[in-house]
Amino acid sequence: MKLARLFSAAVISAACVLPTVAHAWWNADFTQRTRVVFNTSDQGVTTQEALSGVVVPVRLHSGNFDFLNAKLDGSDLRVVAADDKTPLKFWVERFDGANELAVVWVQLPNLLPGTDKNMVHVYAGNEQAPAEATSPALFDGAMLAAVTFAGQTGEPAADASGQIASAGPVVRDNTGLIGAAARLDGQPLSWSADRLKAPGNGPYSISLWFKPEALTGTLVSQGALSLALDAGKPTLKLGDTVATGGELPTGAWAHLAITVGNGQLTLYINGGQAAQVELPAAAVPLEGALTVGNGLTGLVDQLEVAATVRSADWVKMAHAAQSADAKLVLAVTETEDTADAGEGGEQGHFAILVDNLTVDAWVVIIILAVMFAIAAWVMWEKAVLVGKVDKANQRFLQGFRNTRDVLAVPTNEVANSSLARLYQAGLRELQKRDVGKAGAAPLSGASLDAVKAAVDADLIRESHTLNSKIVLLTIAISGGPFLGLLGTVVGVMITFAAIAAAGDVNVNAIAPGIAAALLATVAGLAVAIPALFGYNYLAARIKNISSDMSIFVDEFVTRVAEVHGAR
Repeated sequence: MKLARLFSAAVISAACVLPTVAHAWWNADFTQRTRVVFNTSDQGVTTQEALSGVVVPVRLHSGNFDFLNAKLDGSDLRVVAADDKTPLKFWVERFDGANELAVVWVQLPNLLPGTDKNMVHVYAGNEQAPAEATSPALFDGAMLAAVTFAGQTGEPAADASGQIASAGPVVRDNTGLIGAAARLDGQPLSWSADRLKAPGNGPYSISLWFKPEALTGTLVSQGALSLALDAGKPTLKLGDTVATGGELPTGAWAHLAITVGNGQLTLYINGGQAAQVELPAAAVPLEGALTVGNGLTGLVDQLEVAATVRSADWVKMAHAAQSADAKLVLAVTETEDTADAGEGGEQGHFAILVDNLTVDAWVVIIILAVMFAIAAWVMWEKAVLVGKVDKANQRFLQGFRNTRDVLAVPTNEVANSSLARLYQAGLRELQKRDVGKAGAAPLSGASLDAVKAAVDADLIRESHTLNSKIVLLTIAISGGPFLGLLGTVVGVMITFAAIAAAGDVNVNAIAPGIAAALLATVAGLAVAIPALFGYNYLAARIKNISSDMSIFVDEFVTRVAEVHGAR
């Protein structure tokens, strides 16, 4: 495992580490924390207004939170402000340790515009921590109802304060955008209470998430106020005032918000203004039951009603935070040691990848690490060998060409020369025929052919020695990428299977597992690319040495024939 980790570090050595200023550790009894940043700068989701009392969902998953280190039910969770001193109000809508997914709603004291310093810290990892009493009633005083649809199928859907519940049972679907969602079957959900009313000119705001299956029907209605869909095109009415704009696609979550007030009737879709018209001075009051989904099928999540006119920045931030927009929300897990390490101590992209590797990916990477070690050893050994042989050959060839007597070339200082070994093989064949001795018969053509054949046999053996183990490089070149691809495909399959089982399809839950799976392919390429370069370099050097040996054999036999051959 250490070898694999070292190899992975070599593969991703240029991975970006997220630098930041270290904060004090709120409580030493907690062994981990997740730092959650809400970026409202130009690099994130830009806002122009300072917001206070904003309640946002923080999604925890295996990429930013160590579930194995936390208590099984998540009762050791604590949320602390950016100063790492002030505890914040929070509510755990979902904590699934088995599938390593959680949703924690946090009340932010303020959210400043144009900065990446808006952050909270989620602490965990304290077995002795008592369960803390939390409540979903986190929202500001203007919130009349905030329905998360948490609960079991058949139960009414209540708002966060528990004061208002739907008139009938609600069918839940675990594949909601944030947590559980309500499934619409054409019959509307309704909430009725005196608090859910306002003058005809406001102030009043309604927002919700909708994933349509049918695109024609009434999504929201309350008295004279209605938001209807006609083939996916919204029409907002308040009495005789009508506003139209935007369009909803089938099968995709969309955030819709209605605001009444300041003389305007406004519709927002996915955080942007879609339609706006002026209200008459005397508008029809907003009263009666609030209904959702009349004649529509699909999923509804996070219904909010407020006795205020939510600003454009508020709607934009609610959409970005609740949809887990990666530009806005960045979550990174830390331990006390890494936090104290300052800029170098934060968990970076590479650490997230390694932490999310599945068992099958580790198996592939370990195999690839062994292949890489073998390929590196072969390349080093062969590079040293061909270097020594080439230098020795050049020295021997110089002595061979400078010596007049072809049978007296010195070989004692060129032990690594393949040409010297071929020369010695030729000498052995000549000595069998008493060449160079007094009274020896000249060599016939057949004898010269026999000498050349013997030397050629040794040439082939020398070529085998030079090319031995090179096949291991070809295995690394061809097999490395395929092994890496196998690890990636299996890893992605496992990630999607886990997400499907958990019913959470947000990008923050999917991305770390897929990115970690891709690390196997990167590892395969990291084995194959150096092996390919090394193979091509060594093949060229070995080819040159083989050519020198073939030329030398012809030159040696020719000189022997010239001096000792029959005339």
